[in-house]
Amino acid sequence: MKLPKYSIGIGDRFGRQGKAQLAALVEAKARGVSVAPVWNKSHREHTTIGSEPGDVRAEADAAVRACKWTDPYFVDADHVAMGNVDLFVASSDFFTLDVADFTGEAASQAEITAFVEKYRRYVGALAVPGIEGTLEVSEDQIGAIAARFLLAVKEAAKIYRHVVTAKGAENFITEISMDETDQPQTPVEMFFILAAISDNGISAQTIAPKFSGRFNKGVDYEGDAGQFAREFEQDVAVIRLAIQEFHLPENLKLSVHSGSDKFSIYGSMRESLLKFDAGLHLKTAGTTWLEEVAGLALAGGGGLAIAKEIYAKALERLDELTAPYATVIDIDTAALPSLELVDGWDGRAFAAALKHDASCEAYNVHFRQMLHVAYKVAAEMGDGYLQALSENEAVIARNVTSNIYDRHIVPIFMG
Repeated sequence: MKLPKYSIGIGDRFGRQGKAQLAALVEAKARGVSVAPVWNKSHREHTTIGSEPGDVRAEADAAVRACKWTDPYFVDADHVAMGNVDLFVASSDFFTLDVADFTGEAASQAEITAFVEKYRRYVGALAVPGIEGTLEVSEDQIGAIAARFLLAVKEAAKIYRHVVTAKGAENFITEISMDETDQPQTPVEMFFILAAISDNGISAQTIAPKFSGRFNKGVDYEGDAGQFAREFEQDVAVIRLAIQEFHLPENLKLSVHSGSDKFSIYGSMRESLLKFDAGLHLKTAGTTWLEEVAGLALAGGGGLAIAKEIYAKALERLDELTAPYATVIDIDTAALPSLELVDGWDGRAFAAALKHDASCEAYNVHFRQMLHVAYKVAAEMGDGYLQALSENEAVIARNVTSNIYDRHIVPIFMG
């Protein structure tokens, strides 16, 4: 099984927007750009919502039938570890192996020494085609990289082999995720991480590193955009070299776990993809859930009432809802609109505060992040929330499709 050059991870908390999501990719294909959909939902989201991995497969298959999609599509076991991967084996054909918890735990000294000896040949000035100048590599540096990352790669290999046994090596896509670590990986670290992946026999088709800056959920990139552009371009170049040096899959590409809506860095990403003729997997996280809430607000009536109720209950449970996302949100509670203010909003005012449009004076980044983590409140509404989605499907679908196509696919994959 081979992942196409361009792919996009489309999360859907409540599993009701599959057709609307896929419609964006149908539009892109009609305009000459093929982007493979990868429906993703993490174990944490399943637990919060009360859904199961098989529900994502059912949603994806139904959307594909309804939209008459004939190109490849995938269902991602998102951020799985050894303890929960079996829950996803039957329904998934894309496995994001999350080994961030093992990063920084040292491998044995014997393993470190052997790794350094094997790759001593790269000590000195490493020339990477496409990168100006050279990357300096020392023996101590290789040892430090081995100490920090070998155990994590070995854990990924353990999960990978487990899935191979269950599904067969040719029946799924593998991604290695290291984006939820404390520190970003340098290009030199990326190079030797890929060497370790090859050594451990993992047929990875995507790798998700951590970049500089903050990738908060649902909002734009925070950090030095120029620094990110350099890191992204260097990683693209390093992957291309590593494919040749370590005999990795020829379609290996970067995966960017964007947390959604990193509009300020999409342009530089596009430039690097064009420069190297490289592929990309973009994971968009919870954008669809937010478009649902905005759509309910715009629908007015009962939809708007539900949107306001979600916000009100979320404020009451702020600490509970934000705790699991503490490292990927920055909410200034003083900047959140009061319940009295929100209660007086019409649908357009609510949507204007929520939808990510930095040019709109009403847009409130803190309001958006608060609602991003509030999907548990909607889940607890049960059938009432799902019924509201059905009753207001048309306006919600327009939101979902336009958001994915206009704001993600066009700037990155079409330009």
